[in-house]
Amino acid sequence: MRASPPRPRPPRGTLGAFFLALVAVVATLVGTAPDARADTLLCEQYGTATVQGRYVVQNNRWGTAATQCVTATDTGFRLTRADGSVPTDGPPKAYPSLFNGCHYTRCSPGTALPARIGGIASAPSTVSYGFVGDAVYNASYDIWLDPTPRTDGVNRTEIMIWFHRNGPVQPIGAPVGTATVGGRSWQVWTGGNGSNDVISFVAPSALAAWDFDVMDFVRETVARGMAGNDWYLTSVQAGFEPWQNGAGLAVHSFSSAVHLGTPPTGPGEPGPTDPVPPTACAVTFAPNVWTGGYTANVTVAHTGPAALEPWSLTFTLPEGQRITQAWNAVVTPSSGAVTATGAAHNARIEAGGSQTFGFQGTYGGTFAPPSGFRLDGVACT
Repeated sequence: MRASPPRPRPPRGTLGAFFLALVAVVATLVGTAPDARADTLLCEQYGTATVQGRYVVQNNRWGTAATQCVTATDTGFRLTRADGSVPTDGPPKAYPSLFNGCHYTRCSPGTALPARIGGIASAPSTVSYGFVGDAVYNASYDIWLDPTPRTDGVNRTEIMIWFHRNGPVQPIGAPVGTATVGGRSWQVWTGGNGSNDVISFVAPSALAAWDFDVMDFVRETVARGMAGNDWYLTSVQAGFEPWQNGAGLAVHSFSSAVHLGTPPTGPGEPGPTDPVPPTACAVTFAPNVWTGGYTANVTVAHTGPAALEPWSLTFTLPEGQRITQAWNAVVTPSSGAVTATGAAHNARIEAGGSQTFGFQGTYGGTFAPPSGFRLDGVACT
């Protein structure tokens, strides 16, 4: 049975309730694409595909009847067609994006979300954007919060991080000052769109890539009274809001993890129990080698105090080696510094537990094993 696709993000206008009711009818007629193991073209209005075994790419063309297509890649997506335009003083025409968590009845594989804000120690994320100059748009990273652990419908508060904007567009509401979050300065806007409250953090100049903690923005929002520690983080999303054109925009790469545990009590201070990283791990690499080729099984043992979900193992292949296929993990790219992430069925490593994946590869000269194994950024033995 094909899964029902997620509904679109709520519109910015006061007709939000009517629009969402209409979309709920339309979206039930739309199919869902399979996991994107190669580039997958999505032109259905709310078409989706899974990438990296754990994130959902969504076309999400909710504000226009003009054609829009996204191509889901191994690590993200690119906007390959974005016809039409809408007035820049109103809502955008779409939100092509990918997400970790639950969004309009669709949950990404193996997600730890929804999760109670007060029970999240950290939520590290990375994103790399590709911009274009001949369109009007923003590059928006969205964080959704709600008083309940809901997996459908509109959440109460939306956090928008504007990494870049091109053209005469601005956030919902009005500017209310500046803030330093994640070590960077942001202009802060607050407002509402008739369906939910919105707080926007606008970068003073284009930010093409960043490695940060989502919880820095969540805690700033809680401090401003727009959410509570007993609320839930339901999803994080990276994408674009185009008003005019937009073909060529891309999220080159995206990662999102949620570490449950006691949050820090202050800047640089661990929580009382500190049940999250430092992560400890041990890797067993077991190859079967023949002339010019090999297979290998890799066992990742997690010896840290708390479960990891999702997990990510990085390592470096020797020069001349290339991975041709993998199983029980998504491994990208095929050479050099690579990253293995758990598949939907093994995205969690319990404390004191392990997961095993494998891959096949080729090599030139003398075979040598990979080096520099790191689990969630921490060196393994």
